[in-house]
Amino acid sequence: MPKNSKVVKRELDDEVIESVKDLLSNEDSADDAFKKSELIVDVQEEKDTDVEEGSEVEDERPAWNSKLQYILAQVGFSVGLGNVWRFPYLCQKNGGGAYLLPYLILLLVIGIPLFFLELSVGQRIRRGSIGVWNYISPKLGGIGFASCVVCFFVALYYNVIIGWSLFYFSQSFQQPLPWDQCPLVKNASHTFVEPECEKSSATTYYWYREALNISSSISESGGLNWKMTVCLLAAWVVVCLAMIKGIQSSGKIMYFSSLFPYVVLICFLIRALLLNGSIDGIRHMFTPELEMMLEPKVWREAAAQVFFALGLGFGGVIAFSSYNKRDNNCHFDAVLVSFINFFTSILATLVVFAVLGFKANVINEKCIAENLEMIIKLVKMGNISQDIIPHHINFSAVTAEDYHLVYDIIQKVKEEEFPALHLNSCQIEDELNKAVQGTGLAFIAFTEAMTHFPASPFWSVMFFLMLVNLGLGSMFGTIEGIITPIVDTFKVRKEVLTVICCLLAFCIGLMFVQRSGNYFVTMFDDYSATLPLLIVVILENIAVSFVYGIDKFMEDLKDMLGFAPNRYYYYMWKYISPLMLLSLLIASIVNMGLSPPGYNAWTEDKASEEFQSYPTWGMVVCISLMVLAILPVPIVFIIRRCNLIDDSSGNLASVTYKRGRVLKEPLNLEGDDASLIHGKTSSQMSSPNFGKNIYRKQSGSPTLDTAPNGRYGIGYLMADMPDMPESDL
Repeated sequence: MPKNSKVVKRELDDEVIESVKDLLSNEDSADDAFKKSELIVDVQEEKDTDVEEGSEVEDERPAWNSKLQYILAQVGFSVGLGNVWRFPYLCQKNGGGAYLLPYLILLLVIGIPLFFLELSVGQRIRRGSIGVWNYISPKLGGIGFASCVVCFFVALYYNVIIGWSLFYFSQSFQQPLPWDQCPLVKNASHTFVEPECEKSSATTYYWYREALNISSSISESGGLNWKMTVCLLAAWVVVCLAMIKGIQSSGKIMYFSSLFPYVVLICFLIRALLLNGSIDGIRHMFTPELEMMLEPKVWREAAAQVFFALGLGFGGVIAFSSYNKRDNNCHFDAVLVSFINFFTSILATLVVFAVLGFKANVINEKCIAENLEMIIKLVKMGNISQDIIPHHINFSAVTAEDYHLVYDIIQKVKEEEFPALHLNSCQIEDELNKAVQGTGLAFIAFTEAMTHFPASPFWSVMFFLMLVNLGLGSMFGTIEGIITPIVDTFKVRKEVLTVICCLLAFCIGLMFVQRSGNYFVTMFDDYSATLPLLIVVILENIAVSFVYGIDKFMEDLKDMLGFAPNRYYYYMWKYISPLMLLSLLIASIVNMGLSPPGYNAWTEDKASEEFQSYPTWGMVVCISLMVLAILPVPIVFIIRRCNLIDDSSGNLASVTYKRGRVLKEPLNLEGDDASLIHGKTSSQMSSPNFGKNIYRKQSGSPTLDTAPNGRYGIGYLMADMPDMPESDL
């Protein structure tokens, strides 16, 4: 028994429920009964325990093995596929280097403050998203449930992308790569190139026909694609095994899954810089178009990218930080992880455009060679005079500059006849301006570029293994955003819940591995997360700043961190961030309304994509995804507002003594007295020591000792702790 244990004697039945007032009123007359049995109050300072009804042992909340493991987990969650295939596209589309300034400003205004907010509430309350927002405001407890729903929707299709990456990874151990050349078709008389491939390209054909075997519309299911079904099953098995023990298992994997992508990106950058044309790609990427900064669309897309890049609203950030010590400097973590995310996006952009610059250079050389042959034919036929060709140009060794000079001369001389010659200018910028993102970048453009690399299978293996690791890092955080809140709230076994969650997600995810599955991925990506997450984060900001109180929250942070955060955060949380988020929400709704809901369907005859609108049932699914994701917020609000569920026992007005333990009911913490760090004065709280184990001790224990509040008996001790949070009991 610890030295600081307080021993008090009182006779209690095995199961007796009495109010605190009754205990106090009978305290003086119960001295005789103290000799028959004893209660031990074990004060465990600086030790956080979870009291679970009916359990004999209080298990401590899991904790990170080291600060590095925690940082890698947050980095792995925030740095995902979007950094590689979304940020470079936005940077190119919105003014090149000029786009970085709006992005950086919005990172400071929206990103870091809101990231810091989620880290701090998760770390202090030490619960998942459901428990955190129930604690801060029970009426807004639906925020946590909405986060879980969005996480589940995103996990459904995000793991499909990991499955695609696994498929390409498995196919990369070949020389030449299977997407290097168009396949040949043989018939009775002769052999010819596959027409669909000839009209597009080898990598495009392989993606749509060999990998996805895509149907022509979302209404045409086409049955399951067995190759992708196996890959999806493998992806869910990996996620399940990694998450089954919580952070004890996933935390160790983070060392590889979070660091390996950086090794690959640096290797790709070094290799690409040694290839012809890479500098052209980087120069094109970062050439600023300052006039683009004045367009509202640029700022809207930058804000959306900041928002989603950090994983705000998913609950993963809160879940990971809930396993920290309460005195951890989460402000430092917020700034560090945010800037690591930003510089990772810059690194990925350098790599992507260095590689695309090399690809553009290869394609440009082919273009020049083809058009040069046409010019030579036209000269021999007499359509173009040999005299207009500069004498220093040797057709056997023509540089890009020489070709452009000849092209400009022919264009001036043959001004009227020039369109009929069908000559191409072969500008490398034209190829670089073909903006691609998402799967088009990863599985088509980048894949095509790697076929021109020396030792292309090695680089293909490295690239797709990097994509798998980037995806898994984000998946771990997404699944943690589902598992942790449910385990904290409903006290189910984490292993069982993880298996059930992964199995259910795989079964539902079979819709994404149909031949039409790619169209459902697009649907979920466009409608299941964007608006619901924005609403969730706006409500988070409102809950902390206006419902809980920004002044009280700042005091909580001061007590928790040991220093007062800069007043900058006060003004961001109270004024700037809510306004910016509301503006972003309105802009997103307007943009969604102006953009016709639809998808790009692959047309086999034309070997190209064409836009198609969703059918009526597809529109119903789109709307249902948004409604279902945000529905928990009004449902929980109405239930709590109208008292449809009785939680009157949640104020510790009564306690149950069972086998010598105090078993509590859920707390009602809606009042203004709730405080994240409970910074009350000694006069307000008689028992400042949190985390007490109360259990029965057998007779014959040491003699009576005085309770911390100067009274004998546990009744008064419990009466003075009505506002104690669940996390502190």
